[in-house]
Amino acid sequence: MKRREFITLVGGAAAATALLRPFAARAQPAGRVFRIGFVVTHSADSLPKRPESFRMGMRDLGLQEGRDFVIEYRAAGGNYDRLPALFADLVRLKVDVIVTHGTPGGLAAKKATSAIPIVMAVVGDALGSGIVSSLARPGGNVTGSTFFNPELAAKRLELLKETMPGLTDVSILMNPTNPMNEPVLPQMRQFSRSLQVALHQFDVSAPAEFEGAFAAMSAKQVGALVVLDDATLLANAPAVAALALKQRMPSCGWSDYAVDGGLMSYGVDFLHMFRRASTFVVKILQGAKPSDLPFERATKFETIVNLKTAKAIGIEVPTSVLLRADEVIE
Repeated sequence: MKRREFITLVGGAAAATALLRPFAARAQPAGRVFRIGFVVTHSADSLPKRPESFRMGMRDLGLQEGRDFVIEYRAAGGNYDRLPALFADLVRLKVDVIVTHGTPGGLAAKKATSAIPIVMAVVGDALGSGIVSSLARPGGNVTGSTFFNPELAAKRLELLKETMPGLTDVSILMNPTNPMNEPVLPQMRQFSRSLQVALHQFDVSAPAEFEGAFAAMSAKQVGALVVLDDATLLANAPAVAALALKQRMPSCGWSDYAVDGGLMSYGVDFLHMFRRASTFVVKILQGAKPSDLPFERATKFETIVNLKTAKAIGIEVPTSVLLRADEVIE
């Protein structure tokens, strides 16, 4: 069990117990079954723990799927161009609330409806992306949880530099169709200069482009890799990590990237945030307005180091990094 997992488990159980009775008692009129639209930007069969975490959160708050609510599940399959049609379908169905994630999902949902409440399970920089104009007073019909993505990306770069002090060139693997990346790169470039590291951008928007991108990295002889958060990349984390391992390239990505074979991870706990989304949903179903529910900033971050990968690529991870890790895979 992770160091923070026990604390989170105990604290979460206590919070759920405190909320369970009032939420269950006031959740809905007798006989009413709420309809929740749930749109993921990745494929339907990838990252299954995220919707399940949301369902667990709903159960914690006393609501049972089938009895109290049903979920209209939609998946974009990594193709962001499909999002407008998916949200339009949910609008036609007149769902009670929409749950989605990511900047592409948030922007498409907001464009599709100004009437149906929208809960962002997780989004990188809701303010900078224009999803809301204020976190404390979001206004409109959107609320949820956010994090500051440029800081996460910079931290990944810093971890790689601390692990390999002589590092001078780093690749950035990203999806250029994801608008979340727009504010990330300028800040990463500014931060990289303080570390005396040159950045090299490599774009992929589909798994078929992965091998070509890694071949280009190899040709440039880049020393390490930072992977930016994106639904397509997250859903294909094992493939990305395997290609990095094949080239003996140290890499760092989102919270559980190291679990899938990457060298290091740093990021928000996505499962915790999807579970937390249930609280926003239940409050809205009880009558709260999204405009009155402030956006929450992510407070739970994880660092994971995969020593099996480190050994395979010939990297010795410093003790200073291992001591700060929430989990070390041996």
